Amino acid sequence: MMTNPKRLRGLADGIAYYLDDCAIKGQSHRTIEGKRSHLQRFMIWCSKEGIIRSKEVSMDVIEAYQSDLFLYRKPKDKAPLEKATIRNHLTAIKMLFRRLHLRGIIKNNPVALMELPKVPRQLPKGYLDVEEINLVLRQSLIQDYKGIRDRAILEVYYATGIRRMELANLDIDDVDLKHYIITVRKGKGGRDRRTPIAECSCTWVDIYLKHIRPRLQSLQSGQALFIDNRGLRYREHQLTRVTSKYVKRSGVRKSGACNLFRHSTATLMHQNGADIRYVQDMLGHADISTTQIYTHVAINKLREVYAETHPAALRDKGGLE
Repeated sequence: MMTNPKRLRGLADGIAYYLDDCAIKGQSHRTIEGKRSHLQRFMIWCSKEGIIRSKEVSMDVIEAYQSDLFLYRKPKDKAPLEKATIRNHLTAIKMLFRRLHLRGIIKNNPVALMELPKVPRQLPKGYLDVEEINLVLRQSLIQDYKGIRDRAILEVYYATGIRRMELANLDIDDVDLKHYIITVRKGKGGRDRRTPIAECSCTWVDIYLKHIRPRLQSLQSGQALFIDNRGLRYREHQLTRVTSKYVKRSGVRKSGACNLFRHSTATLMHQNGADIRYVQDMLGHADISTTQIYTHVAINKLREVYAETHPAALRDKGGLE
């Protein structure tokens, strides 16, 4: 039950009210927890500055906090926060005060004119070609029977390009082995979608379900599709370790783990002629501009085609005239 807006006093009350409002609007648990983390950091900083009420926050306060974010260094490696991370922190604050203002909890919105730092869209760091992917996939079979489970995990990554979180959340019933379809429930942004999966990949999943999962399952396994050695649903960081292990073992010198497979799926599909709109549907992107980055990743293939087909490039082969 939400707090009565008229009874809100402190900044902590305003944050709790806002997060409850986000939940009522159907935002995913993951999204809300991300906002909670950002806003709690802001609240702690404000407390140290003697600011405890929402109405005490001004644009000067926000600018001082933004400077703090830019000057902050991570304890582990003393590295600064990424610009995208800083933007996420400030976006959470901006949305908080926007909501409080719209609900009449504060008279003035102190961040109405705040400009968020621009974050350049970065190209994926790399992708695997088909030969490299097959090399990585074969590494899992060097393991014992658990390697068959790992092969099934890698196959689902490669065949669908789903996110790490989405794979971890898959249940047994989400995989239609008869029609070669996977249902992703509550993906990024809380959206459901269905995506095709290769027949060969389904075969590996079927082998895992029939012969390996029963050996690993426990009372805590529930309906989780992929379970670890203790019979528990795989967590996201565990999937990263599994994928990274086989990439390194293959000798392929490319950084990345789960996202490396996702980028590879998108890039190879686009290179092989898939319309960018279908790649968008595969990846579950709400905005096609996010998917269009793969048109840049495929520049090497484009350059090759250009050299073989464009009259100006063909003219170059004959030398200057």
